[in-house]
Amino acid sequence: MTIELIDIAVRDKQSHPRLQGRTTGHVRAVLAEQGPGRQQTHELAISVWADLPEGSSDADIDMALMLKAADIIARLKSNLAGTD
Repeated sequence: MTIELIDIAVRDKQSHPRLQGRTTGHVRAVLAEQGPGRQQTHELAISVWADLPEGSSDADIDMALMLKAADIIARLKSNLAGTD
């Protein structure tokens, strides 16, 4: 079984209500799973947060949130690889 990230985008983001410099949000990730004789697509909404310096651009914030989500997906793939 292989899992491949085929699309990733920030769905929503907002400043944390109490922690200055922290942004929280959700990242939409689309994964393609391919196994013996089958292919399936999964769309996930991953809750993420990132601590960023004041004055960070929207593009920097989006990139930080997507990198957090990509790290979560990498850990998921690693854990699944160990179950084969």
